[in-house]
Amino acid sequence: MVKAIVGANWGDEGKGKITDMFAEHSDVVIRFQGGANAGHTIICDYGKFALHLLPSGVFYPHTTNIIGNGVALDVSKFIAELKALEDGGVPAPNMIVDQRAQLLMPYHVLLDTYEEERLAGAAYGSTKSGIAPFYADKYSKIGIQVADLWNEERLMGQLEHICQLKNVLMEHLYHKPLLQPKELFDLLMGYREALAPYVGDAVTFVHQALAEGKQILLEGQLGSMKDPNLGICPMTTSSHTLAGFGTVGGAVPPTAIEDVVVVSKAYSSAVGAGVFTSELFGEEAEELRRRGGDAGEYGATTHRPRRVGWFDAVATKYGCMVQGATQVVLTAIDCLGYLDEIKVCVGYEIDGKVTDQFPVPALLDRAKPVYETLPGWKCDIRGITDYNALPQQAKAYVDFIEARIGYPITMVSTGPKRHEITHRK
Repeated sequence: MVKAIVGANWGDEGKGKITDMFAEHSDVVIRFQGGANAGHTIICDYGKFALHLLPSGVFYPHTTNIIGNGVALDVSKFIAELKALEDGGVPAPNMIVDQRAQLLMPYHVLLDTYEEERLAGAAYGSTKSGIAPFYADKYSKIGIQVADLWNEERLMGQLEHICQLKNVLMEHLYHKPLLQPKELFDLLMGYREALAPYVGDAVTFVHQALAEGKQILLEGQLGSMKDPNLGICPMTTSSHTLAGFGTVGGAVPPTAIEDVVVVSKAYSSAVGAGVFTSELFGEEAEELRRRGGDAGEYGATTHRPRRVGWFDAVATKYGCMVQGATQVVLTAIDCLGYLDEIKVCVGYEIDGKVTDQFPVPALLDRAKPVYETLPGWKCDIRGITDYNALPQQAKAYVDFIEARIGYPITMVSTGPKRHEITHRK
């Protein structure tokens, strides 16, 4: 069977820990979209690791980990992450890089950086990892597949065509140095050597694994709000963050996905630009940011301070709906133990009318949060593994959220470590 683990919100929900937890009982773990622009922090027996491209199953010797065709493959970062695992004492993982995955090129990073500079105050808050230019090229059919590295004549022709197009922008829009096809070709020959031990036919492998009854885990990056179609467009990422895209980026048949585990934090957080209706500011935000996560709310990739706010039931209900949630995991509830009262955003007021339906981006700018206030539990619950041992106010908070989002919360995480989690009956 296939299980997908995806985010309900803006990303940063704590999916890495949950994927790592489920990977323990999986045969195959697939990253099916995104690139090195966001990360998953995992605390395991080997220590603390921030994964950006590698699937979260790399800490288990029995799993096969796949970089799917939907991923923006930054080869230098891929190799650096493998080296970081080795340096941390982690045994070399079983890895397959899908031969159909496409390469994130240095000019993608340059174009991303130059465009953010050009936009200045109107910038999208990009991580400048080259993600938007990469996916633009992919859908413009000028991307470079991993398999192309072994066809030198074809590859050189691709690079000459690409440079002809990109150099118009470099010269006339950005006024930057021109790209050189031969330099890029030489770079890619180095990529070929580095990738050679890992490249394989992931599509055939996945379908064979399904035929053999193996357990397959799809690992998503970011969350519903960052999907370019159903999220807060245009302040989104450029790949599809929904479980349904696993059928493409992970080459998994849609009929095989039986369980969609949607992860949401017990409060809200986000990195990057875009409307964030329940956002907190000032000292109130700084206190929550400082207490959040294992080392505070700072991006695993950018190290930027995350924006934080109260739990948004409107956005989360929508996020679970478009993901097709079969169950919800609520993370980081332990971070709220200092509060006397906890607010939950239960509606948006837009032009004088209150709704609990998530609006299109054109209306989202005008939304004001409508809150209900719940009592806090005022104690440390970190590390509790028995749900019944949680304070009554904490359980009431979970019950309230479950009722508002309309999807079953099956697990509540009480800390960042692998087994700091409770199961609800």
